[in-house]
Amino acid sequence: MSDHEKKLNKDDLSQVKSLIGDASGKDFNLDDILAEFGAKPSSPRSVPTEPPLQGPDLPWPEAPKRPRTEGKVVAFPGTPRPQPEQEDTDAPEEEADCFDEPVVSDVEPTSEEQPEEDGSEDAPTPDEDLDESDEEEEAPTAQVIPFPEEESALSAFLKKMGNKADQYADSMFEEDEATDHEEVRRLERLIPGTDREEVEEEPEPPRWHRPKKVEPPPPDTAPQKLAQRYAKGRTGLRVRCLLVFLLTLVAFAQVLVPALGFTWLAPLDDPAVQEWIAAGLLGAGMLLGLDFILIGLIRAFQGKLGMDTLSALACVFTMADAIVLALDPPEEFRLPYGLVCLAGLYFQLHGTYHKRLGLRISCRTAAAASHPYRVTVDEGKWSGRDTFAKWQGTAEGFGSQIQSDDGAQRIFRTVCPVLLIGDVVLALLASLGTGNPQRLLWSLSALFTVSAAFGGSIAYGRSFHKIARRLSQSGAALAGWPGIVRAKKGDRVLITDTDLFPQGHVELNGYKVMRDFPAERVLAYTATLILDSGSGLGRLFHDQLRSMGGLLRKAERLTCYEGGGLSANIRGDQVLVGSAAFMNLMDISLPQGLNVKNAVFCAIDGQLAGIFALNYTLHDTVFPAMEELMGEKIGPVLATRDFNLIPAMLQQRFKLAADKMDFPPVERRRELSDPDQPHCEVLTALLCREGLLPFAEAVAASKRMYRAARFGGAVCCVGSVLGMALATYLTSIGAYTSLSVLNLMVYMLTWLAPVWLLSGWAHRY
Repeated sequence: MSDHEKKLNKDDLSQVKSLIGDASGKDFNLDDILAEFGAKPSSPRSVPTEPPLQGPDLPWPEAPKRPRTEGKVVAFPGTPRPQPEQEDTDAPEEEADCFDEPVVSDVEPTSEEQPEEDGSEDAPTPDEDLDESDEEEEAPTAQVIPFPEEESALSAFLKKMGNKADQYADSMFEEDEATDHEEVRRLERLIPGTDREEVEEEPEPPRWHRPKKVEPPPPDTAPQKLAQRYAKGRTGLRVRCLLVFLLTLVAFAQVLVPALGFTWLAPLDDPAVQEWIAAGLLGAGMLLGLDFILIGLIRAFQGKLGMDTLSALACVFTMADAIVLALDPPEEFRLPYGLVCLAGLYFQLHGTYHKRLGLRISCRTAAAASHPYRVTVDEGKWSGRDTFAKWQGTAEGFGSQIQSDDGAQRIFRTVCPVLLIGDVVLALLASLGTGNPQRLLWSLSALFTVSAAFGGSIAYGRSFHKIARRLSQSGAALAGWPGIVRAKKGDRVLITDTDLFPQGHVELNGYKVMRDFPAERVLAYTATLILDSGSGLGRLFHDQLRSMGGLLRKAERLTCYEGGGLSANIRGDQVLVGSAAFMNLMDISLPQGLNVKNAVFCAIDGQLAGIFALNYTLHDTVFPAMEELMGEKIGPVLATRDFNLIPAMLQQRFKLAADKMDFPPVERRRELSDPDQPHCEVLTALLCREGLLPFAEAVAASKRMYRAARFGGAVCCVGSVLGMALATYLTSIGAYTSLSVLNLMVYMLTWLAPVWLLSGWAHRY
């Protein structure tokens, strides 16, 4: 044993003796013992401990250890050790750092020298200090923990984001490794792809936007009664129109003869006679169209000014000017504008006649079916777009909408009041303003005549008649201008099973029952699921089941799958009905060498029970119907419930442009084809026949009718405004020759030409 170890043992023995006490039997209390070993004295609140052990059987004490700081805090190297709480702030600094090692002393401390509660301890002995320094030198360098440096906010953020990216990459690679690529390719091959719906948020209307005044609609009269009403007076209107046309030809000859250099024989060569002839022709024409003249004047008092009002006022002022010219011929011979007024009256009667014919045809078509299909434009129906929808209902609202004002009349109701005021003001300026009051009637006659455009009633009436006549051949009828206006926003159309394949275009070629399943049971299960799903094949399977004398079952928990199939629970049996791809998807084994392109498969409890071969025949009218929709830039949306009708089948089998069709997911297709879904209240058209052709015809016709009426009305208004400005200038300077009857007639016919051509083009699609 070394001298150093002997010294340590001797010191430990002295400590034991100090604990046991001296030979006189004097013991130390607990506070003294704790003070000797560097611990804090027990506070008054501490739990009393057992008295110190006495006697010669005390086991050999272990070597004293350094006390740990409170809270078991490990101090990093190079940093100051945590200081205990001190109540006595006046304690010397030397005692504040002397709590590392217990002090061994043989002298009993006095009450004055005892450390107070939370006080410092004595300094360690030199030998203990030496041992501590030796231990620190022998400690391995691996146990040294470097103090972390302070990081900036940016570096900490970048480090955090880097860790997250690494974790995401690790998890991504783990998921990719766990993915079965063969299973993914299998699902992509068996499940048809669908289009994602884009829902756009509706923009809020501007705060200054004020809603338009809604006029009370006309009474909702039955279409049959309206057809009878429009049929009355049809022949008389046509006769009057022809008579006015004859008068117009006579008036045109009166103007054309002197223009070609010919002269009238006596007494027709007298200017007064020519003026009276012009006045007589105009008076006869006004008598033939007296009801229209009165209606035009009455509408002016009702706040519904139109071209008919301007035409009526033009006839009145021209008649007055003709009478004045006949009674008091001017120095310079001129004819009144009777020819232009008669031509305007003829075109007004002609357009009204066409409109009545169109209304009659539309009402007769609408009354042909007691439960027709209603065509509406539902706002934001698919992918945030306004969509045409066809659903079965009644003719409610058709009679009210068909009687409302047309699109051209609504434009004229805005522009014609301005034209009326402008004609009066400018006529006064051109006559009284220039110091020529004798030109007042002439100015009024010229301005009102040039403002009453010939195409006022042609713009809508002739177009509507031609379109109604074409739609009646396919069993469709437009429901007036409110529905046409609504149709301008629609750019998608919902197509269901019966639109592509009406009844009779899908036939059952035969069926085969597998294993020992009863044929009636397999057919009943299949028909039940197809009928409950609302598929277009429901009637076909139901008729086949009735022919066998079978009954439908009650299906529970019907589910539609994206892979092209159905599942339900019938009397405890798990039934699957779908296409061949669906059976492969559900791991139902099919017979080897099965070559059935379009069929319905039925599986019961995981076993193939029956195969039903189908024959789809696309109607010849589907291709022109699709062309009409594509021509109007209206995208078809397949809202089919027949799991066989997918874009791939339509493109491969029937060569339809499936890439231009939207194919929603199965749940969305069921919503879009739900017969109980809400629809718009405004009716666009009524259909009396099934199939895609009447639907497409009505949709395309509404689009073209809107453009024809709006464009025709705009052309009429532009021609009236320019003519009014030109007539004002010519009357103010007294240019009778430039503003002659023939020149004004040519000007009016020039602006009629585009309206006439457009009205004849609207139905050609």
